[in-house]
Amino acid sequence: MSALLRIENAVIALAALVAYQLSGGSWWLFALLILAPDLSMLGYLGGPRLGAWCYNAIHSWIAPVLLYLIGLLIELPVMIHVALILAAHIALDRTLGYGLKHETGFKDTHVGHIGG
Repeated sequence: MSALLRIENAVIALAALVAYQLSGGSWWLFALLILAPDLSMLGYLGGPRLGAWCYNAIHSWIAPVLLYLIGLLIELPVMIHVALILAAHIALDRTLGYGLKHETGFKDTHVGHIGG
């Protein structure tokens, strides 16, 4: 994965963290939920196709953007906070080189092969 993509995602992670702080989010909630999106990896128990679908459904930018917009629309701050936590998680994953998964296996991602 290119250095530019890692830096770009680190900046997005920083923006999500700043937005979380400014929105008044609880850092206890943040600590509790920051790794929760990785539970989507349990889909791999059903094979690589299901695993990739479950992982990608949670780790695409669609999920946090929709959660954020719905939270704004219905004026539900906790939904906005969850969206920002998810955005921070995704951006940190991408900073570390983890991307959306291909059906060929967990280590095959849209940003390259994990581990080499």
